[in-house]
Amino acid sequence: MLKEFKEFAMKGNLVDIAVGFVMGAAFKEVVTAFTGGIVSPLIGLIFDSDFKALRHKLKDGELNDAGEMVGEVWLEYGTFLTNVIDFIIVAFVMFMVVKGVNKMKKKEEPAPEAPAGPSEIDLLMEIRDSLKK
Repeated sequence: MLKEFKEFAMKGNLVDIAVGFVMGAAFKEVVTAFTGGIVSPLIGLIFDSDFKALRHKLKDGELNDAGEMVGEVWLEYGTFLTNVIDFIIVAFVMFMVVKGVNKMKKKEEPAPEAPAGPSEIDLLMEIRDSLKK
């Protein structure tokens, strides 16, 4: 059983998937840093605030005995929009990678066509002629 598992784990496709997964996770971190460090501040200039901090209060809270606000409900659309931008960037780059890999793959040449033999009518005419003799 251990030998079968080793053979399965060492197959090329599984190793490729593992490498792709690790690279994808690292790439996601780069995109998150790009979005959080560059895109969000630029968009934040438009709204004159931190883009990730954009939110709308849906429900007011109450002060408890310790003086803390509890029960507030916020719609945090800035965080959501930041994650959507991250997704779009990652999806676009993955699309470009797949497109590049597909372009690099050799296109299979179509199988050579079988030599054209006599048509059905030609065969029937041959049989007819043979029967006449």
